[in-house]
Amino acid sequence: MTRAISISLDQFYRPQPGGIATYVRGLIRGLNSLHDDSLRLVGVAPQGTPSQDLTDLNLERVTAPPLAVLNRLWSRWPVGVPRFSDVVHATSLAGPFAGGRSDAVHSVTMYDLLWRDEPDASTPHGIRFHERRLQQLTRRGEVRIFCASPTLAPRLLDEGVDASRLHEVRLGVDDDVAAASAPEVRAALVAQGVRGPFTLYVGTREPRKNLERLIAAHALARTSNEELGPLVLVGPSGWGSVESANSVVMGQVSRAVLKGLYRDATVVADVPRAEGWGLPPVEALHEGTRVVASLTTPSVINNEEVVLVDPLNVEAIAHGLTRSLALDIDEAARERRRVSVSSLTWRNVALDHLNGWA
Repeated sequence: MTRAISISLDQFYRPQPGGIATYVRGLIRGLNSLHDDSLRLVGVAPQGTPSQDLTDLNLERVTAPPLAVLNRLWSRWPVGVPRFSDVVHATSLAGPFAGGRSDAVHSVTMYDLLWRDEPDASTPHGIRFHERRLQQLTRRGEVRIFCASPTLAPRLLDEGVDASRLHEVRLGVDDDVAAASAPEVRAALVAQGVRGPFTLYVGTREPRKNLERLIAAHALARTSNEELGPLVLVGPSGWGSVESANSVVMGQVSRAVLKGLYRDATVVADVPRAEGWGLPPVEALHEGTRVVASLTTPSVINNEEVVLVDPLNVEAIAHGLTRSLALDIDEAARERRRVSVSSLTWRNVALDHLNGWA
């Protein structure tokens, strides 16, 4: 018997699809990797032009009203959701939270409560939007909540959400693109004036990511550790302004070059003040590279291969960067780092979701 799983694709139609889009793409890829003919995957997409190329998404697609309409209506009405849906899965708090067959399963993935933890990282409208949706979900006992962070479930329990509604799911590493060769990566760096070793940051450039402290800590650590090289920033500009100082801003790069940068970096540093999950440290470990991360990063909080630091202390971050240089970089050490995140595959992500929909 075929089971129709309708998945919201609205994130791809937002100006900054971000990590949620990576999750949606990975979930679809993971479900397809199961080669289960009983699963019928359907993407619910707004009218309009997506911010990312979606030609690689292997699923049926139905067209819903424009994004602005869905933002208003999906909290209460499942406009655009196929009536044949056996599962209706919202990939963010935007929704939808209903629709499909009379006995359909409804679920939503939540990543964090960052609008509370870092209110300066959102607009007043964004804070109100997320707060209203959370309160609505708390009342909607039929909607299952998938927690993408191990630190989220306890907080939702405190909000009054019944434990039976909460399902922990993993996130994964995108492994469908081969890393660029060392000469290709070197050429991309040389074009930015980087000719030797380098420290890598990957993510949006915004205050929540704590780049000002990272930049200061890197400068401090580099005074006695020249092998750290310059700090290279990869990723788009985010919410709020951040001074890049003497760091090298590469901006957005291809997936192949990004994976090559992860592989070839002296160390990957990711020290946000607050984080929903934290994909860059996992991606760096997947390439076998040394990682310095915040104590607040859920994805690696229990990973013994990572140097964890207090993100609010510049000296602590600098010390972490220096400590990372003492870690082995031979193939055995790189393999240990890869093994430490080996369970974080999109196939396993898909299996987690199927268990939650059972």
